Amino acid sequence: MQVEQKIRSLDEAAAWRETLRGQGRKLVVTNGCFDLLHPGHVRYLTAARAEGDALLVAVNSDVSVRAVKGPSRPVIAEHDRAFMLAALAAVDAVVIFDSHNAIPVFHKIPPDVYVKGGDYTEETLNRDEYPILKATGCRFSFIQFVDGYSTTTLIDQLSGGA
Repeated sequence: MQVEQKIRSLDEAAAWRETLRGQGRKLVVTNGCFDLLHPGHVRYLTAARAEGDALLVAVNSDVSVRAVKGPSRPVIAEHDRAFMLAALAAVDAVVIFDSHNAIPVFHKIPPDVYVKGGDYTEETLNRDEYPILKATGCRFSFIQFVDGYSTTTLIDQLSGGA
């Protein structure tokens, strides 16, 4: 499959999800900004993919990243971030979402497994997203971060900071 074909609209990803369900395959979903993709992200996504049969990455749009990270972010534009994510072997599909949370994604594409980084627990997941995920009956998985990799640290180093 071509890299560009892995980048889908919410409706396209929802139809793909139904195909997976019909095949009895388990869908893993994770979400985030993935600005300045680094080896820590790649290890995280590879581990996330191992939690099921297919991995969907919901990536924050540029508008959403600015709302979450501030006016100087993102460093990399949404379509470029989606392209880089889609190019990874571990990633089966990518969607871009505009909202401040991933609720629209979860409504249209309910995961079998929801993965977040090791800095989260079930108790610290977004309180607006959590009940929707819980209602789908998905399993939660928390993957430990790889020490030494941080987008914020990389940006600081590039700008002459740390």
